[in-house]
Amino acid sequence: MPKYRIIVDVANYQLHLLDGDAVVHTYPIAVGKMATQTPPGNYTIVTKEPNPGGPFGAYWLGLSKPHYGIHGTNDPSSIGRSVSHGCIRMYNEDVVQLASLVPLHTQVTIRN
Repeated sequence: MPKYRIIVDVANYQLHLLDGDAVVHTYPIAVGKMATQTPPGNYTIVTKEPNPGGPFGAYWLGLSKPHYGIHGTNDPSSIGRSVSHGCIRMYNEDVVQLASLVPLHTQVTIRN
């Protein structure tokens, strides 16, 4: 059984999905802008919600830091930029794939 964990590389706009120590997927992301930076630290996924509506795209993966999450976007041109209010944005097809792979309580490390 896979032992997934996520590393968010803010500086390089990438989210890495690891199984143990092996990277199995790397996804392009958008992160927080200067005034609302994506908070570095160690968190877990505490909620999974398909089709949350609004700007959150096709899926919401809520983190153990309240009000922060990994989610899709209704603005795909934002990927690869620092534009969010601190959340991690992904292409909708990528966040749906990620959500299908990772269970609740998956570890998420955000690093600058």
